[in-house]
Amino acid sequence: MEGCPSFEFLDHTADVLIEARGRTLEEALEEAGLAVYEVMTDTSRVRPLTRREVEVEGLDLYNTVYRWIESLLVMTDSEGLVFSVFRVCEVSQDGTRLKGVVWGEPFDPNRHEHRTIVKAMTYSQMDLGQDERGCWRLRFVVDI
Repeated sequence: MEGCPSFEFLDHTADVLIEARGRTLEEALEEAGLAVYEVMTDTSRVRPLTRREVEVEGLDLYNTVYRWIESLLVMTDSEGLVFSVFRVCEVSQDGTRLKGVVWGEPFDPNRHEHRTIVKAMTYSQMDLGQDERGCWRLRFVVDI
């Protein structure tokens, strides 16, 4: 399917509006993670040296998506890690649980471009669904 997987940045007045796409929900979530880190740095220069497992539970699929991105940002804040490889291994049928693995390394200002700090995930303009071709589309805003 042309256009899947991918992400793009859309116009937004103050923050960053991201639209991530994938052939599956899992793939769209992986692209969402990549897009968030592309806001912060050039992810092509981030080596996948450090592995972290991510498990989140939400009240519904929207809350699970929120917690997925939030958990990545918490690791960046607490451990100084930036990520470049994202694998969502499982999303429960009801959308309330997600298991994934991410790889990256500590941010090194000598190796990694410093772009914009992403402060937080938001529910602003969050939308999730499939298009006419069956591609999953996830749209959300991150606070910068």
